[in-house]
Amino acid sequence: MIRRFAKEDTDVVVASWRSASALAHPFLSQAFIDREAENVRNVYLALAETWVTEVDGEVVGFISLIEDMVGGLFLDPAYHGRGYGRAMLDKAVAEKGALQVEVFEENAIARRFYTAYGFQGAEEFTHELSGQPTLRMTFKPS
Repeated sequence: MIRRFAKEDTDVVVASWRSASALAHPFLSQAFIDREAENVRNVYLALAETWVTEVDGEVVGFISLIEDMVGGLFLDPAYHGRGYGRAMLDKAVAEKGALQVEVFEENAIARRFYTAYGFQGAEEFTHELSGQPTLRMTFKPS
């Protein structure tokens, strides 16, 4: 089930973010991950329209949208490959239509996922806070 984020979901959303980030972002420093976890908790969730995915009453992932930008889509790695990420993107497309996302170039998991969904690479740049090469990808529903 996908539902709107509630403040009570914060701890489990941050935990999902951390576990998914550990798998997808091994190239980022622990200091950067720790700072970003605090930003997820205290800044990003307040700025974004966030939806969570529940399985058997347990939150296992989330998608955060800032207008047409996917600010984050993170799923507990134990639930990868089951269609939950795709379902969250389907929800985002239903809400917003065309979407954009920024993905670290080294994040092969996310690049494969977004490409399989139909996102296309549009622009390469350096992520300001991490210094990492990043791709801005776009999706236009047909």
